Amino acid sequence: MTKKPDFHIGLSIYCFIRSRCLLATILVFIGTISCNNITNSTSALKGKKIGVLLVNHGSRSESWRKTLLNLESSIRDTVLKIDSVHAITTAFMEYNEPSIATRLKEFDKQGFTDIIIVPVFLTVSPHSFDDIPTIIGQKNDPKSAELLKQEKIERYTPQARVHITPLLDFSDVLQKNVLRRVKSISKNALDEGLVMIAYGDETYTKEWNELLNTVGNYVSKETGITQYSFGWCGHIVHYNSDATMVAINKVLENKKDVIVIPVLVAVDEMFQIKIIGDGISKIKDHKNRVIYKPDAILPDKNIEHWAINVIAQQVYSITSK
Repeated sequence: MTKKPDFHIGLSIYCFIRSRCLLATILVFIGTISCNNITNSTSALKGKKIGVLLVNHGSRSESWRKTLLNLESSIRDTVLKIDSVHAITTAFMEYNEPSIATRLKEFDKQGFTDIIIVPVFLTVSPHSFDDIPTIIGQKNDPKSAELLKQEKIERYTPQARVHITPLLDFSDVLQKNVLRRVKSISKNALDEGLVMIAYGDETYTKEWNELLNTVGNYVSKETGITQYSFGWCGHIVHYNSDATMVAINKVLENKKDVIVIPVLVAVDEMFQIKIIGDGISKIKDHKNRVIYKPDAILPDKNIEHWAINVIAQQVYSITSK
């Protein structure tokens, strides 16, 4: 297993522990946000001007980008009610502007003291552990720096202090998300199997396998679906639809029907329609045996709550020092 950078391990463990030990505090904290501004001591908040940056991968798909911008819009009012938080915005890591560097420069020009980066990523990848920290100057990974240069992704070290929150897999949001989507299209759980198709990552295959096994086991216990499998649709399989076909056929060896769920953050036509759709079309009698809705993880109220929670926890950490 590839070793995770020390700074991110410390952050992840810290946030995990705080989420357990301060659960009651956070619940009260979030409840207060929904009604009134949070009142902290003047000494704790003095001099703090905090900005929130939701960071996602970026995509050439307009529908994909719109979905991520909608996430920002959905939580904006609640997040801005947190004292010391003066802005929330979105950045695309690649393909699109505004980039991470563009947003960090904007925060610096406006005199922000702290920036909370919320990576809207499912689980560990070089993007979360190498690229983002390298872009913002928290890490100098030679391989990542070279790739960023080749892809013309600007690096910028802000004057403000930057804090990175944990990823989605540090919560049970994904399990609940997939369960909800399975239930919405399931017809007869005893006859069905489940196939999850995710982007995947060749560097962290073990972690991706563990994540999808966790989700699959959770859905199985909650629905009675006794068999599941998963496959990839990203660069790990060279964007080939055959991986989807193989995962589906594996389940159909023992099940009458199969439910296919895209474990992707948002809808990108190349993935949900072209790659996964083409894989399904290769299945014999797929119109009768494959149950598929080309949707995505977002939109999801639980993810909105997750984002608000991790932001609130990070603000608490910043302002209580």
